Amino acid sequence: MDQNTTSSSSAIVIIGSGLAGYTVIREIRKLDKTIPITLVTKEPGYFYSKPMLSTALAGNKEASQLVSTPADGMASQLEINILALTDVNAINSSKQIISTSHGDVAYRKLVLALGADQICPSVQGNAAHEMFTVNDLEDYAKFREAIQGKKKVAILGAGLIGCEFANDLVLGGFGVDVIDLASHSLGRLIPETAASELQNKLSAIGVRWHFNTTVQSIDRVNQQLSITLANGTVISSDVALSAVGLKPRVDLAQAAGITTGIGIQVNRELETNQPNIYALGDCAEVEGLVLPYVMPIMQAARALAVTLTGQRTALTYPAMPVMVKTPALATIVSPPAKGAVGEWKNKPIEGGLEARFESADGKLLGFVLMGTATAQRGALTKELPAILT
Repeated sequence: MDQNTTSSSSAIVIIGSGLAGYTVIREIRKLDKTIPITLVTKEPGYFYSKPMLSTALAGNKEASQLVSTPADGMASQLEINILALTDVNAINSSKQIISTSHGDVAYRKLVLALGADQICPSVQGNAAHEMFTVNDLEDYAKFREAIQGKKKVAILGAGLIGCEFANDLVLGGFGVDVIDLASHSLGRLIPETAASELQNKLSAIGVRWHFNTTVQSIDRVNQQLSITLANGTVISSDVALSAVGLKPRVDLAQAAGITTGIGIQVNRELETNQPNIYALGDCAEVEGLVLPYVMPIMQAARALAVTLTGQRTALTYPAMPVMVKTPALATIVSPPAKGAVGEWKNKPIEGGLEARFESADGKLLGFVLMGTATAQRGALTKELPAILT
């Protein structure tokens, strides 16, 4: 089907061509081959693996090499209409129409798979505007171009994405400084003992850490960036990258009268407070949870597809460990639920570390597995409580 032809009406309209949008379409097609589906996206409509954005630089991969299927291939493969390079300006929930830069599109069911934006913190200095974020293929292409022929990159944020980029850039031959307000890497996910293991492995290959501080200003001095930290340290770098976290895209939903919190608030059937409008993926908040990882997206897409094809289905989340893509030290994390009561117990093993978060009565509520301990992933995951039952 022509990905540039405006559809006047579709049974199901999906906004967003990331993993969430395309996965829910794939799941619908397993259940119904003929229901009309239109995908509206501000991107070109191709499919690519977003997790590869933080692991492809060492392999010197161009943005085009990360595209697994172009838009026309996705349109024919899934038998959908794709409106590519199309902005959605408004949702009229009473008339069940979305207004786009290529005309109005009517829907019976609307799915918001809008994703999230990388947060770019406000800092001072004459080069503050030069800080990069990498959230899609276009960002990746710009960042990759910016670091060509350069030697040093400063990363703001020692969370999951920051650590992955740090490992990838060092493997690509760059000197890397990582700055974070927290006292250790992956601060929200793992205990300090485990963080030290990861930091030591990354330090050994060239990463420099700056904890308990943040970037105060970025100034261009000749061909270099002079990055002043709140603790007085000054770092000289070629390029600065922000990886401090994600902010769900909620503006379009808010303007349409859809309830938002951290993200677009939905019930267990992924319905918003507006009739026939659903949300999933990085933009969606389910019972206070926003989980911007692959496994929760797959779970949500499977459940939503069943609902959209006529059988209301509640979303459940089993325990879903996350693989941190740091080749310097293989790491798998399944953090305890927010507010969980217990303590971390660390068990060093040859070539790795097993850290268990246990309740007072010895129940496993979370874990970190590093190095050789990652072999325990399956066994320990079975012990964990479900996230949503």
